[in-house]
Amino acid sequence: MSDLSGQIAKDLARKLEDFEPNVSARRVGHIVSLGDGVVKIQGLPQAAYMERLECKNGVSAVAVNLEEDAIGAIVLGDYVALKEGDEVRSTGELLSIPVGEALLGRVVNPMGDAVDGKGAIPRKMLYPMEKVAPGVTTRRPVNTPLQTGIKAIDAMIPVGRGQRELIIGDRNTGKTALIVDTIINQKKENVLCIYVAIGQKMSRIAHVIADLTRAGAMPYTVVVCAAASDPTAFQYLAPYAGSAIAEYFMDKGKDVLIAYDDLSKHAWAYRQISLILRRPSGREAYPGDVFYLHSRLLERSCRLDEKHGGGSITALPVIETQAGDMSAYIPTNVISITDGQLYLESDLFYAGQRPAVNVGTSVSRVGGAAQIKGMKKIAGKLKLDLAQYRELAAFAQFSTDLDEATKKQIDRGARMMELLKQDQFAPMAVEAQVVVIWAGTTGALDDVPVNKIRELEREFLVYLERGYKKTLATIAKEKVVSETTEAELKEAIGDFKKTFLKG
Repeated sequence: MSDLSGQIAKDLARKLEDFEPNVSARRVGHIVSLGDGVVKIQGLPQAAYMERLECKNGVSAVAVNLEEDAIGAIVLGDYVALKEGDEVRSTGELLSIPVGEALLGRVVNPMGDAVDGKGAIPRKMLYPMEKVAPGVTTRRPVNTPLQTGIKAIDAMIPVGRGQRELIIGDRNTGKTALIVDTIINQKKENVLCIYVAIGQKMSRIAHVIADLTRAGAMPYTVVVCAAASDPTAFQYLAPYAGSAIAEYFMDKGKDVLIAYDDLSKHAWAYRQISLILRRPSGREAYPGDVFYLHSRLLERSCRLDEKHGGGSITALPVIETQAGDMSAYIPTNVISITDGQLYLESDLFYAGQRPAVNVGTSVSRVGGAAQIKGMKKIAGKLKLDLAQYRELAAFAQFSTDLDEATKKQIDRGARMMELLKQDQFAPMAVEAQVVVIWAGTTGALDDVPVNKIRELEREFLVYLERGYKKTLATIAKEKVVSETTEAELKEAIGDFKKTFLKG
C-alpha cells in the first residue's frame, strides 16, 4: 500500500512541475431583453459597430446600437432559442461574408450560406459587409456604356458602367423584368451580375432564378436571397452582403452589375429594427438616419481608375411607389442619391407599352457620355420628340382640326412608340438597336401602318442578317454610323419595304 501511495505522490509531483497556468480572458455580456429578432445586451463596453457577437446555441448577433450602458443587436438566426440572462461573447470580428468565384451560379443568404441545395460554398476569403466607399481620387469618369439590351433605355436613358440608376414605379409595372433582361444581356458583355432579392415571396424569387437559368445567365450571376419569410435582420443585411461580393470582383478589375430588388422593403426592415431598438422616429416613422442607410450603400458603386484595378460596380436599385407618388420620403431620398431614374408608369404598362418607361420623367445624369457614338447620333432628339408626342397626343384628343406639321409629328411619334416596344427575355444587340431606331428617326417607316411596325422590325432584322451581315458587323465594331453604312441601310430598307408592303 505504501508503494502505491509513493507512486501516486511522485506522479502528482511530476504533473505539478510540468503544469503551466494558462489564463484566457473573454469579454462577456448578458441579454437583458429581447423581441422580434432584436436583443438588448448589458456589458461588452468595448464592442464595435457591426461586430459579430456569439450567443447561446451557436446563434450569432451583430451590434448595431451602441449605448452608454447597453448594446442593441440584431440576431442572425433563430432568436426564439434565446432568453433573458443568456451569456453573449464578443468575437472582435466585424461581420463579414465569404467571397470568391465559387459564388457564381449560386443562391446564397446574406451570411454567404448556400440555399440552393448544391452543397456548401468554400469560405476562403472574407469581405466586410460595411466598408467605406472608394474616395473621389480613386475613381474615373463614367463613360463606358452598360448595354441593357432594351431599346428605350439604351437609346434615351443610357446607363454607364459605374453609374447608379434608380428603377422606380408602382407594383407590377415590370421593374424586375427590366432587371432580368439587363442581366441576360450581359452574357456577351463580360459583366458579372449580382441580384439581391429583399423581402419578396420565395415563389417570386424562384421564378426569377428559373428565368435566369433558362436564359443561361446563372453561370455569371450570384443571387443573394432574403425572402419575406426570412428574419428581418437578413432583409436589412442583404444589400450590404451583395455589395461586399461585388467589391471583391471590382477589386479584381472586373465590371459588375448589382440590382437591389427592392430598397423600399429594405427601408421597412430597417424601420422595424429601429422601432424595436426605440430609436426616435421621424417622418413616416422612419429613423432620422434612413437617408444614410441607402447613401452609404449606393456610394460603394463606382468605376475605379487604372491604378486601383479599373473595375466597376453599376447599381440598379429598385424603389416601389404607391399610386405613382415619387414625392414620398424614401423615393425622394434615393432619387437624390442616384445618378438618374427609370420611371415605369402604370398607365403605359396597361396600355400595352412594354417596357413602360415614361421618357418625360426618366433621366440619366450621365447621358450621352455612356452611349456609343452611333446611338448618340441617331437618338439625339428621340427623347424630346417622344415627350412632345405624348403632349400632342393628349391635346389631339380634344381637337379634330390639326395642322399638317402637328399631324406628322403625332404619326411619327406613334410609330416610334410602337418601335420601342420589346418582349421580355429578348434583349437586343446594340447594332440591331441602332438600325431599328435609325429607321424610325429618319422617316423610313412613316408610310408603314402602325400595326405592322413590330412585324417589320422582326423581319427587317432577319433580312439584314441574311444579306447585310457586314453592315451590322461594321456598326458593332466601329460604334458609329458612317455615310457608307447609312447608304447601305437606305438601300436595304428600300428593297425590303417593296416586298414587305406588298405582302
